[in-house]
Amino acid sequence: MKQLSRAKAMLNFSAESPTNRGIPPERLYTSNQDAKPMNLVDWSAPFELVGRQAQFQRITQVLARDGNLLIVGVPGSGRRTLVRRTAQEVGAKILEVDCIRVTDGQRFVKLLCESVDQTFQSTAAHALMQEWIDTEAVGLFVLSDEESGRQRLQPIRVESQEQIWQAFEALLHLLQRLAESSGGRVVLILQSFPHIRSWDRNGVWEKFLRQEIERQTQVSYVLVATIAEISIHPDEPGTSLEIVQLAPLADDVVAAWAQDVLHAEGLMFDPRSQALELFLNAVQGHLGDASALVRRLKSVRVSDGLICDWHVQQAIQELLADLSMVFESLLMLLPANQAHLLESLALDPTDKPQSREYIHQHCLSRGGSLQGAIAGLQHKGLIYGSEQSYRLALPLLALWIRQRLS
Repeated sequence: MKQLSRAKAMLNFSAESPTNRGIPPERLYTSNQDAKPMNLVDWSAPFELVGRQAQFQRITQVLARDGNLLIVGVPGSGRRTLVRRTAQEVGAKILEVDCIRVTDGQRFVKLLCESVDQTFQSTAAHALMQEWIDTEAVGLFVLSDEESGRQRLQPIRVESQEQIWQAFEALLHLLQRLAESSGGRVVLILQSFPHIRSWDRNGVWEKFLRQEIERQTQVSYVLVATIAEISIHPDEPGTSLEIVQLAPLADDVVAAWAQDVLHAEGLMFDPRSQALELFLNAVQGHLGDASALVRRLKSVRVSDGLICDWHVQQAIQELLADLSMVFESLLMLLPANQAHLLESLALDPTDKPQSREYIHQHCLSRGGSLQGAIAGLQHKGLIYGSEQSYRLALPLLALWIRQRLS
């Protein structure tokens, strides 16, 4: 069940420069085993900011002026973590709602209320909440006393859609008032925001929320989405959102970071081998996959400290074995046409999956079915668009599929 839940989470995660393959070892190493790599990135930055300093600065500027943001990228690209770091940088209070867990309006109200309650726990905040309940939210929310001695803001269960809507509207107004009274910045992160469209069929909740984004001045809204959600129609509310896109990291950045981390463990890639190239080909600039593989390599114990080809190959195979049930469950959850296309792109990468030759070769459905499969995989963050030649966004998944089908 855990594996199935992880697979479902991956499915619902609903370009700076292209990576550079084949970096010569001499660019990153000297002949001295104790030497450190060239300082290609700022190592004083935390891991999640490696290669993302430009985006970090841009997001910091947006949040510092109480602006709003749409951050897009595939799962594992570090979207949420990057926003959290920038929010901390500007001294903002952080609220988060995982929209994958939002199944209807009532659930949305409950999760947002929980986030407000967890973030604002001071006596002054509770006094403002009580005044807000008495004047704006009577019969919708309650400030209850717990055995621990603290008070908890909770929604009163209501049945009518009108009351649920009133509760949602009142809660957003409360958030603005809390931000104003605290005199500080507040950042609301809506993870996988487009997922609300699965139940907000007419776009009523999304439209209202985008209007609030435009109207509120003390709260910064951060919408987290996949690459496919980057476009915003100019006639929709919320077009003032700054858009930050997280592309795959360049290979030289990933290589330099990995070498620095391994050096701290007394390890390095053997420059006489293809170990570094194997590592880079496996992770393809994906921050999450690179981190997972480096953690495996850190456990390597060799007398001379040199990581060879077979060390990298073994670490990759162990990692794929651990992930196999998650990947298997993920494929089972996909519609048949999406699973077929995903396997085709993993086995035979192409920048033209719509071409007649590719469709014929892989027995793909033509027309709307194929376009729907491409869009569906993009919205799930499983493949890139044309800017990255439709390749799989999760490199280890691509490698697992190739091995599974070979």
